[in-house]
Order: sequence, then structure tokens, then C-alpha cells
Amino acid sequence: MLLLNPKKHRRSYPDEASRQIMIDLIAFFEDTGRGKLKKDDHERIWYSDFLDFQRDHKLFAKLLTPAQYGGGDEVYRWDTYRNCEFNEILGFYGLPYWYTWQVSILGLGPIWISDNEAVKEQTAALLKEGGIFGFGLSEKEHGADIYSTEMRLVPQDDGSYLANGRKYYIGNGNEAALVSTLGKLLKPGEEEPDRHSAFTFFVVGSKHGKFEVVKNVVNSQSFVAEYALNDYPIEESDILAKGRDAWDMALNTVNIGKYNLGWASIGMCTHAMYEAIDHASNRQLYGGPVTDFPHVRQLFVDAYCRLVAMKAFALRTSDYIRSASPEDRRYLLYTSMVKLKVTTQGEDVINHLWDVIAAKGFEKDMFFEMAARDIRALPKLEGTVHVNMALIVKFMSNYFFRADEFPEVPFVDGAQNDDYLFMQGPTKGLGNIRFHDYDLAYGSVDLPNVHVFREQISAFKSFLVASAADTDAAAKQARDIDFLLGIGEIFTVIAYGQLLIEFHKLHPSELDEDELAQIFDVLVRDFSAYALRIYSKPSATPAQMEGCLAMIKKPVADPERYTRVWEEKVYALRDQYSMND
Repeated sequence: MLLLNPKKHRRSYPDEASRQIMIDLIAFFEDTGRGKLKKDDHERIWYSDFLDFQRDHKLFAKLLTPAQYGGGDEVYRWDTYRNCEFNEILGFYGLPYWYTWQVSILGLGPIWISDNEAVKEQTAALLKEGGIFGFGLSEKEHGADIYSTEMRLVPQDDGSYLANGRKYYIGNGNEAALVSTLGKLLKPGEEEPDRHSAFTFFVVGSKHGKFEVVKNVVNSQSFVAEYALNDYPIEESDILAKGRDAWDMALNTVNIGKYNLGWASIGMCTHAMYEAIDHASNRQLYGGPVTDFPHVRQLFVDAYCRLVAMKAFALRTSDYIRSASPEDRRYLLYTSMVKLKVTTQGEDVINHLWDVIAAKGFEKDMFFEMAARDIRALPKLEGTVHVNMALIVKFMSNYFFRADEFPEVPFVDGAQNDDYLFMQGPTKGLGNIRFHDYDLAYGSVDLPNVHVFREQISAFKSFLVASAADTDAAAKQARDIDFLLGIGEIFTVIAYGQLLIEFHKLHPSELDEDELAQIFDVLVRDFSAYALRIYSKPSATPAQMEGCLAMIKKPVADPERYTRVWEEKVYALRDQYSMND
């Protein structure tokens, strides 16, 4: 089974130490128990017990220290495959636990990317001491519009600097050992930064007297700080980067961190799935279990298919991350999709399950109550859905019309450090990134709904060609973000299906043919729904509307396969997991 079951841990690792990290993490939460987990959530208790546990077991240190700073101990490495499950387990037990890990990853990104060896060595030591980290990017008035950053470094006569300004929505800002902070470097005599001032990244400590924690801006276990630097003294040795390097550092750090958002969704949805199937299968209504209703089974099957697809896509994306190089940056499309597509699919999974369990989903003793609340956060962090979709659309032309040849990306689960993550280089040139022919995947399986999906893809490509030929409409629609977002939805579902097939070919026992076929039943319906949305856009031309109608297809029904998936995959989850009380 592809889905995580903490009480039947089965994921294999090339080293026993990595497996033990996951076993220890699961044991911490199961020993804590659902009662305390829920109590701490409701009373918004800062999770010092978890942070003490990770410090004592050096979990963040082992997982988030690049190998060259691990003192020769092979368990210390930045290993994306390994970090995926750690992400998933934290999400499975609650978003706040995952959040402190996530924002530590973001805070560490600029440090490990930098050339500042002294800060790197300091950071490795702080991690071993149990330190957590923060990423000081956004500001209250500007959000993530880093062009407008007002945090500034003011040069002093002795060659040092004073940092002044505020940052907003900064996780771990109350306890971070170091906060990587983006600002602008003023020129001598310059009083305020402007859009052309040089960027700079530097580190500050949350316990310094000139670091003011203004408040926690959320009502949560997590501490999401507004902080102020008030003449905070900065030496050259505290600076990570200046100018274009600092800009690239900010974006490359987000490239690293946003991938984790999908894994939090996967973890939450998996826990919610176990609770929902247990409740529905044991609840009698009108003389039989709730799971006898056809619409309930359909909701469960769709939720299961979406969830399994989320995990399969995210795992396959890990292979592209770990195989990346300056010549192969395809991961930038797929990580953006894990942030965008997987997290929004997570919302759909929770919606399907909630339609089944109804009022049960509000009960205070259910994990579901937390999942239903927190699943909404993930599409909105590390750039909104709209920001990431705008990025994804930049890849579309090359993906469809300029296919290149690459060696096949293998399954990458080795105990290796992912060096390239911290050597991504300049962030420009996205329009030059090429992709392999997506139809290699689609042509490798013989399933009725994959054939229907290929027909939809062909109709979409014809739509794109016809749209480009209408130059007047194309010029207007290029400025119509709403229209482009609709186009992007279809593009993402095509790339999504491609990697799902690739995952199936590599792992047929974890995503079997029945599951893949039922997933494409869902994807055909989604494709049609996206086409209808574009058809309904005010700026859609008559030719485009006709093209949209050509994309609307009905999946090929297979009642026998559907029944197998229901009985052998979905209903089989009944009574398989319940968190310790």
C-alpha cells in the first residue's frame, strides 16, 4: 500500500539510521496520544515537547545538515527522499509540527546556499543543539513583493551596519537560533531604500537585545511573528549575500521549501481518510452501513484516487529534484505543481470525505477537525496558487512544442546528499528550460481512460495553436490573468498525469493498473471541468469555445474495476489505523 500507516511502517531505506528516525518520530506522537495532541491544539500550546524531542534525537540536525557539515557522520545529509516521509509524518499528526520544520528549512536555505563558511559552521552546531530557524522575507505592507522590501542595512563609518525594519508572518520568530533576513543595502548618505537598491541577505538571532518580537500574528500553536530590528548591529561576517546573489538566494530557497507543502497535505489527508472510512463503515443509517450508499462509495473512491495520486506525483517529483543539474531543471515545473496541484487536490480530498462524515468532521476529538481547518492553509503559503500558476504557465510552450531528449530519470532513494539544491544558480532563463516528450509516458500504457485523456490533450494543443493564431485575442488574453489561470489548470493536469504514469511504471506494486486506471477516470472528469471553465471566461473567443467543447469527454466506465478499487483498496483501509488515545 502506498499510503502511510504509522503502525505498519514499511518504507525501506538504504540505511537503518534513517528508518529509525521515522520510527522514533512516529513513537513520539503515538506516545503523546490523540487526547494531548488535540488538547494542545485547542489551547494553542507551543510545542516545546516536540522541539525537546527533536533536539534530544538531533532529528533536524541529521535531516537538514548537508553532508559536508555533518562531521563525517553519514546520517547527517540533506536527502530529499528521506525528508519526504518526515514531512508526511509531521503532517499526519498536525500542521503546527510540520510548520516549525518547514520554516526551519526556509531559514536554512539562504545559509546553505551562501559562501559564508563561518555562518555555515555555526548553523551546523546550532542544529545539533536543537536550534530552529526562520526566514525573514515578507513584510506587512508588501507581503512577498520583495522589490518593495523596506528592511534596510545602513553602513556605518567603521565598516559595520545597522539593520532597521520589520518583517511580518515569520514562523519560529520567537525562538529561532538564526533568522535569515532579506533587506536592502543603502548607499552612504541614502536614507530610504527604493526599488533599485541592492538586496542583501543577513542573519540575526531572535534572542538579541535589538531583535524585538512584536507579536504572534496568528491564533495557533505555531508562532508566526512580526519582528522588528532596531539598530541591530551587523558585521560583514553576518552577511550571506548581496545584490543579484541575494535575489537568487530568496527565490532558490522558495524553490526548495515549497515542495514540502504538498507533503503536509498528503499527511493530513491520509490521517483524515482513516478516520472517515472507520466512521462511515461502522455507522448504521436506514438499515445498513453508510458505505452501502453508491454516492458515498463514489466520494471515497474519488478521495482515495486523488490522495494516492498526490503521493505518487510528489514521490516522482523527488526523483527529478535529486537528478537535477544546470542542464536539467525540469524539477522547477514539478515542484511548483507539488505546491499548487497537490495542495489543492488535498482540499478536494477533505471536501469529499467531509461530505461523507458530515457533522462528525466538527467533533473536537477527531483529527479531522484539525485537517479540515488546516488543509486550507497550504495552497496559500510560499506563494499563492495564482503566483505559482503564473510561473507554471511560463513552461507551457516548451513542454508542448519543443520537446528535447533526456536520459530517463530513475527512482532515486540512495543515501546521498542533494548538493544541487544549494547550487541552483541564477533564477532567470525559465523560458529556456526544456522537457522530454510527455507522450512517451502516455503512449506506454494501454488503458481506456488514458486514451480518452490523450484525445483531450490533442484537443488542447489544437486550442493553443488556434489561440496563438488569433493575434488580437492572444495579445488581450496575455494580460488577462484569470484566463491564463484557466489555461494553466489544464496544463498542470497533463503534466500531473505524465508523472503518475512514470511512477506506475517504476512502482507497479505501489500504484497498480487498477488504481492508475481509476485515477484517470477522475482526471478525465477534471480535464472536462477545466475546459468548461475556460469556455465560460468572458474573454474566450468563439473559436476557443469550440475548442473547449472538443476537450469535454466522458470517462469510460468499468464497473468491475471500480468495484475492485473500492473493495481491495478503499474499504480495505477500514480498521487499519487509529491513533493511540
